[in-house]
Amino acid sequence: MKKILSIVLIGLVCSCAFNMKAKDGKDGENAKPTISQEAIKTSMEYLASDELGGREAGSEGLEKAAVFIEDYLKANAITPYFKTYRDSFKLNDIDAYNIVGVVEGNDPKLKNEFVILGGHYDHIGKGKVVEGDSIANGANDDASGTIAAMELGAYFAKTKTNKRSILITLYDAEEKGLKGAAHLAARLKSEAINAYTMINFEMIGVPRDSTEVMAYMSGYKRSNFAETLNGYAGEEVVGFFPGAQQMNLFMRSDNFPFFKELNMPAHAISTFDFTNFDYYHHVDDEADKMDYEHMVNFINKMIPALEGMMNAPTKEVVLKEAVLKNE
Repeated sequence: MKKILSIVLIGLVCSCAFNMKAKDGKDGENAKPTISQEAIKTSMEYLASDELGGREAGSEGLEKAAVFIEDYLKANAITPYFKTYRDSFKLNDIDAYNIVGVVEGNDPKLKNEFVILGGHYDHIGKGKVVEGDSIANGANDDASGTIAAMELGAYFAKTKTNKRSILITLYDAEEKGLKGAAHLAARLKSEAINAYTMINFEMIGVPRDSTEVMAYMSGYKRSNFAETLNGYAGEEVVGFFPGAQQMNLFMRSDNFPFFKELNMPAHAISTFDFTNFDYYHHVDDEADKMDYEHMVNFINKMIPALEGMMNAPTKEVVLKEAVLKNE
C-alpha cells in the first residue's frame, strides 16, 4: 500500500509542476504552463502499471485508477461537476463510475455553454498470456487519451483562457459497450446541459507515419469540426482516415452516445490507425512503448485549436445535416 501511495503522490507532484516560462524565456506571472513529458510519463506509468491489473470495470485496479484521476483533478483545480467527481451507475451487479470535472469558462455568457473532452480509463483486464504476462495494461488504449484530457483540463484550469466551460470526462466500461459514456450522456441530457461539442481522445500514445496527418477524426464528414480545429491550429493537425469510415469507428467509441443523446458534433480523435502499433488489446500495450514526445506534441497542437473554438463568439462547429441524411 505504501508503494502505491508513493507512486500516486509522485504522479500528482509531477503533474502539477508545470514549467512556467514567459515568451521571453523569463519566469513571470503571465507565463503559460507547458506540457511536460515527465508529467505524462508519471501518470502513464501508474495508470498502465501491473498494480492496476488492466483496469477492468469493477476491479480493484479500476478503483485505484479512479482515485488517482480524482486526486489529479483536485490538485489541478478542476472541480467536481456533480456533488462529487463520480458519476455512478450500475453495470449489472457491478458498481461503476465515470469521473467528471469542470473548468468554468471566463465569459459571463459563454460559460453556460460546455465543451466536453474525454477518454475512457477502463481496459480489458486480462489478455492472452505472452511469456507469463496476462495483464493487458492499456497504455495506448486508453490511458493515453485519459491523460490527454487530464492534461488539457489542467492547462485551462491554470491559464483560465477558456470563455466556454469545459467538462473533463473519463469513462468507465467503454470496453463493455460504451456503457459509461452512454450513462453520462443520458444524464447530461436529462439535466438539459447546454453542450456545444465533444471530443473523445482515443489512443493517442503512438505517432502515425511521417507521411500522414498527425491525427484523424472519426465521423470526419459529419461536421466541420476538423476544419475548424485546423484553422485555429494554423496547420492540418486532424485529417481524414478512410479506415475510420470503413471500420465504422464513429459508432464504436465514447463520442457516439454524446452524438446520439445530445445531437451535437461529437467525434473521436486518434493517432493510432491499426498500422502503427501491434498491441491493441494485447498484454504488451505498456507504458514503455508509448512515445511521450509525440504525446506532448499532440497535446500542444490541440491547445490553440481548442482555445480558438472555445472562445469564438458563436457556435462555429455544426453538424452537416446533408451528410447525416444520406447515411
